[in-house]
Amino acid sequence: MSLPKPIKKVDRISVRDFLDKHADHLKLSVVAGERGLKRIIREGSVNRPSLALTGFLRYFANKRLQVIGAAEMTYLRTLSTDTMRKRINAMISKSIPCLIIARNYNPFPVMLELAEKRSLPILSTSMITMNFINAATLAIDGEFAPTSTEHGTMMDIKGIGTLIRGSSGVGKSECALALIERGHSIVADDMTRIKLIDEREPMASAMELNRGHMECRGIGIINVGEMFGVRSVRLEKRVDLVISLIESGPSVEEDRTGLEQSFYSILGIDVPHIELYVRPGRDTARLVEVAAMVQALKKLGHDPAKEFNDRLIAFMAKSK
Repeated sequence: MSLPKPIKKVDRISVRDFLDKHADHLKLSVVAGERGLKRIIREGSVNRPSLALTGFLRYFANKRLQVIGAAEMTYLRTLSTDTMRKRINAMISKSIPCLIIARNYNPFPVMLELAEKRSLPILSTSMITMNFINAATLAIDGEFAPTSTEHGTMMDIKGIGTLIRGSSGVGKSECALALIERGHSIVADDMTRIKLIDEREPMASAMELNRGHMECRGIGIINVGEMFGVRSVRLEKRVDLVISLIESGPSVEEDRTGLEQSFYSILGIDVPHIELYVRPGRDTARLVEVAAMVQALKKLGHDPAKEFNDRLIAFMAKSK
């Protein structure tokens, strides 16, 4: 029985860190208030402060990124300078992390004045408001997502994300290497980082240090991309199947029907789990490949074991 994996939960990230990681993708640049980049984002979501700009702050989601689009800018244009100053000042007083202005709108002078005076970062993006919100929500959700680490090799086998587990020396990397030679892709070798996206999608990726590399006993470290081409390496993949490689013994009883489905828990999500017993002469890579294809069929609504069992029961009923 494996021990529970430590789960890392992030409950805050600075505006500077968010900007460093996602500025290029989200087309963000700092317009004012650069001294306030140390401000903290405390919720993994995005907010449009439309009601807050009218003065209603009772349910204001102040811990989130605040995005101002065309509607908010048009509304602010109808306000006097003093009213605009009071409304924005009230929002800043709620310790908002930053203001992000979409569509490359120019901030009003009073916004720039308050940003510098109160060290509030104002960021600008050329993206359309809704496109930015969709992309930023995915980015910030990923930053706040729970993460864990699994001792195993993660593969993409014809679209099925397969995590190959097993004790040290059981043959995980050798199995993965054989799968790569057959045209499949590796995500991570030995240590796989898994992040729970949207509270339902366990996404696997490699540590940045060893991405695209494998350790082969007796050979050493190899660069998979250089040896087998860029298609043999994938940056991330959802975990659809977990396969545990176990050394075979005389008292081992293997499942011969596939009717009983077991699961492996990753960050609270139950992922289909298969145990494969390793012994000399057995093509483990081929079995892993077939197991992934069976899982692909199940995702399409076809369970070969159940279908055969139903046929067998029907045949037996006819024979009576």
